[in-house]
Amino acid sequence: MKKYGNIPVTVDGIRFDSIKEARRWGELRLLEKAGEIRGLKRQVRFPLEGRDGPLMFVPSGRAAVYVADFVYEDRRLGWAQVIEDSKGFETPEFKIKRAVLAAQGIEVRLT
Repeated sequence: MKKYGNIPVTVDGIRFDSIKEARRWGELRLLEKAGEIRGLKRQVRFPLEGRDGPLMFVPSGRAAVYVADFVYEDRRLGWAQVIEDSKGFETPEFKIKRAVLAAQGIEVRLT
């Protein structure tokens, strides 16, 4: 069991952090097969940028990133890119990362 009560699960050889995330993956795969979405990817990294460049962790000096559960293009939105996170609970860390991404013009959809 992970923090916040998530139970990791493996489906079709793919490890997911939660049952909810695995279930959403199955839904998105069906939408992709139906032609409603395209370019479905998992665990896509987005660098977190501030006014003066990449946000860095102190003292490691590592660049901060947000890892999206799913990224795809949605036909119903004119093939706009959708960045999606499957969460049962919005952690304080997620709220901060989401705010930084919003400042970069990137919206994260919660499912």
